[in-house]
Amino acid sequence: MKKILNRPADYVNEMLDGLCAAHPQYYRRTGAEGRVVVSTSAPIGGKVGIVTGGGSGHLPVFTGYLGAGLADACAIGDVFSSPGVDLMTDAIRAADGGAGVLRLYGNYGGDRMNFDMAGEMMEMEGIRTTTVLVADDVSSAGPEERHKRRGVAGLVLCYKMAGAKAAAGASLDEVTALAQKAADSCRSVGVALTPCTVPCAGRPTFSIGEDEMEIGMGIHGEPGVRRGPLRTADEIVAEMLGMLLADMPLGAGDRVAVLVNSLGATPLEELYIAYRYVAAALGGLGVTVISPLVGRYATSMEMAGMSITFAKLDAELEALWKAPCDCPFLKV
Repeated sequence: MKKILNRPADYVNEMLDGLCAAHPQYYRRTGAEGRVVVSTSAPIGGKVGIVTGGGSGHLPVFTGYLGAGLADACAIGDVFSSPGVDLMTDAIRAADGGAGVLRLYGNYGGDRMNFDMAGEMMEMEGIRTTTVLVADDVSSAGPEERHKRRGVAGLVLCYKMAGAKAAAGASLDEVTALAQKAADSCRSVGVALTPCTVPCAGRPTFSIGEDEMEIGMGIHGEPGVRRGPLRTADEIVAEMLGMLLADMPLGAGDRVAVLVNSLGATPLEELYIAYRYVAAALGGLGVTVISPLVGRYATSMEMAGMSITFAKLDAELEALWKAPCDCPFLKV
């Protein structure tokens, strides 16, 4: 294991120390062991709070997307491990401005169980909460079992649109309905070229040949749908687009948000090579891309690879996608 760290056990807390020291105008810490990060503007009286959470190892998801027009608080666990119920309750309390709190997070078993328990506890304290699960990874289950899909980079788009709805003064029911609409509009697929290493494990999460790639692999190393020889950029992207478009057909007149995302180690140059193909392919279908994002937005430690996310936009979602937001990792 070659990493820039001190003790593996201190990895997450020292990362959070540095994150908040670098961006004190955006983030503050609270909760047990400082594992809850809160926007410095939260809570805002009368505004619906948005909380999220999950394991470390995915920056800027989850902790990074806190701020104006985004989420308000985040409970963060160890690398690839769900935060506990106590952290999630602390995050909900920190985000509550009196108008209720939306729990917006990825579709993983440990996160669901802990957030559900936290929500029940908060209801007993008089804080109303709702839940929207992001389940956008088309490779993890078929359309008939969408509820089983993993939540991956679509989270970024959902934070943006739900955060804008909450910032506009919408009610908890309205923000929840919008967040569900945004989640339902998202489709993602990834490709992995290398594994990553969890600091406390000290070894790669999986093995893959030097000349291999895996289409559909999850952000924790969950199995994909096909492993085979490494192909050219255009061939890789064409296969990924085929999976996305089979699940959510697009045609002339459609408008979409697009995210081409590095899983950690893949450089911007390669992402732009991929986006060039995406833009041409969608243009050929008569599809208009609105404010695309290309970069490192939802990672898996130092894994080499990328994901592509589409969100099909109607007039409401497009306006929210374009609305102002401000955090160190996403500004409009």
